Amino acid sequence: MSATVDLVLAAVTAAMFAFAASGAAGGGDTDLRISVWEQGRKGPPTHVFTLRCDPPGGNVPDPAAACRRLAAIPRPFAQPAKDVLCTQIYGGPQEALVTGRYRGEKVSTVLSLRDGCQIGRWQRVAFLTPGFGSALGPS
Repeated sequence: MSATVDLVLAAVTAAMFAFAASGAAGGGDTDLRISVWEQGRKGPPTHVFTLRCDPPGGNVPDPAAACRRLAAIPRPFAQPAKDVLCTQIYGGPQEALVTGRYRGEKVSTVLSLRDGCQIGRWQRVAFLTPGFGSALGPS
C-alpha cells in the first residue's frame, strides 16, 4: 500500500513541476524588448523598453506589476481576426515593435495606431510603453 502512495505522490509532484515549467502557473519565460518610434519606424527607435518576468525586471515602470497585468490578458499580442471590421480612425504615426519571448513563445509584432482595432490592441498593452499607445500621443 505504501508503494502505491509513493507512486501517486511522485506522479503528482512530477505533474506540478511540469505545470510550473510550462509557464501556465506563473508566466514562464518572458523577455521582451519594445522599441517605440514617435514618427513611424524610420531611423533608430526614440524609446526602448524591456520587460523580464520570473524574476521581474527591465525598465518598464514596476516590472512585477507589468508581468501580472500582461499575464492577465488572454493573447496580449494577437492580431484582430481577419473578418473583424475596424473603425477607420487614425491615431497617429507612432509605432512599436515588440520582440522576444512571452511565456516561452516567440513574439515579433508591430503595434500601431492606424485604425480602431490597432489602437485598441496597443491600448491593451500600453503599460509596456508608458506615454505611448494612445491617439493622444506621448504624455
